[in-house]
Amino acid sequence: MPLTPEEKKYLKKLGNRIVEIREGKGIKQKELSDLLDMDDGSLRRIESGRTNPTTTTLLSVSKALNIDMSELLNF
Repeated sequence: MPLTPEEKKYLKKLGNRIVEIREGKGIKQKELSDLLDMDDGSLRRIESGRTNPTTTTLLSVSKALNIDMSELLNF
């Protein structure tokens, strides 16, 4: 089922938030993907809003960034 424009906008905001937090902590994209045991392309797609990450992926991202998962959704 294709995403609605509203859903696409939400995913873009989520991706931007991950980038904002990651860069604020001085972590490079490659470093985060290594911490997550995730290939670079997958993280790029999440950060650019081109894919819909699972809840468990978001939990892993938040743990790797040492933040509460709710901070990812604070945009």
